[in-house]
Amino acid sequence: MDKLLIRGGRTLQGEVTISGAKNAALPELCAALLTAEPVTLANVPLLKDVSTTLKVLAQLGASSVRDPADASVVTVDASSITSTEATYDLVKTMRASILVLGPLLARFGIARVSLPGGCAIGSRPVDQHIKGLRAMGAEIRVEHGYIHATARRLKGARITTDMVTVTGTENLLMAATLAEGETILENAAQEPEITDLVDLLVSMGAQIEGRGTSRLRITGVERLHAPKVAHRIIPDRIETGTFLCAVAATGGDVTLRRADASHLDAVIDKLREAGVTVEAGADWIRVAAHQRPKAVSFRTSEHPLFPTDMQAQFMAVNCIAEGVARVTETIFENRFMHVNELVRLGAHIAVDGHTAIVEGIPRLSGATVMATDLRASASLVIAGLVADGTTTVDRIYHLDRGYDAMEVKLRAIGADIERIPG
Repeated sequence: MDKLLIRGGRTLQGEVTISGAKNAALPELCAALLTAEPVTLANVPLLKDVSTTLKVLAQLGASSVRDPADASVVTVDASSITSTEATYDLVKTMRASILVLGPLLARFGIARVSLPGGCAIGSRPVDQHIKGLRAMGAEIRVEHGYIHATARRLKGARITTDMVTVTGTENLLMAATLAEGETILENAAQEPEITDLVDLLVSMGAQIEGRGTSRLRITGVERLHAPKVAHRIIPDRIETGTFLCAVAATGGDVTLRRADASHLDAVIDKLREAGVTVEAGADWIRVAAHQRPKAVSFRTSEHPLFPTDMQAQFMAVNCIAEGVARVTETIFENRFMHVNELVRLGAHIAVDGHTAIVEGIPRLSGATVMATDLRASASLVIAGLVADGTTTVDRIYHLDRGYDAMEVKLRAIGADIERIPG
């Protein structure tokens, strides 16, 4: 397995171009199943999770082609679906594969999708997906590790999920576009990636009201069509936030291109509280840090509050900040797995239930550490950038799931980092 070798202590200077959002690309690729016409998406990131999604679609009979002149442009053609089953061997590698369930059921009236299984950062049950689809008239049984769903045609319904669920909102939203009548989704997730999915679906002919709110009203249509122009995926706010945290930790002055600051208000507010300078325009963010950051406490929550996907990266900043910070995780019950690895680098962190108390120290010390999940990987890279000596980050296949050539981008702005083949 590949590793990253990082020689810490360098400040970061220059420019980075942010890639398209992973968490928008995955549901939008699955949305291509809703129509028999080819759907073209632009700004698709080159990630392992995207490749896995395309394999799932290929297993169903959909074809996909990357533009030879621009690999970030992908066209998916689901006109000749040969199967409505997503098997365990692919679904087990990526939980987002569950997003084929709603589109398959809505368009074809049948779907057999493997249960995603466990996840390192905690339980993410699909019961809310099933509850919503049943409310829309689907007959669903779960047996032998698979969700079996059938419906002659889904019917509009009022659905209130028991919790805010991003993939649940996406699955039910896509299913409702082809349902008969009106569907109202209450307690819908409000992440920017869902708003981007709404924009894609509307460009395909869907009738959706409530964009960007917790209440979505969908009037089903008979069929959807390909967008008249390629839909451009929004910038990845988590990649953006990760680079912001990297500069906050190491010091330096970096401009992020193709970035949207409006998607990261809570993170940017906390960085400014830490003493970091952040300026932004329509499609750029400049971050400058010329002194040791101040420790900042925060609590994760649903959008638009502080995102759980930025908790680990910001904790890495707190590790070398001045003062003591309390980091409280409210979304996933097992999302402090990076703490033990940060401690290996010399960090002073104590965990009490869902709260980590981080006492900042001036410098970390390089060591060999192991990535346990996607965002934990990023926190270890940030920590390695500020640690004395050499840090080796093992099991970086986690990192490749969600970051497009991270080490290449970091090296371009002054980091001493290289990938070592496994």
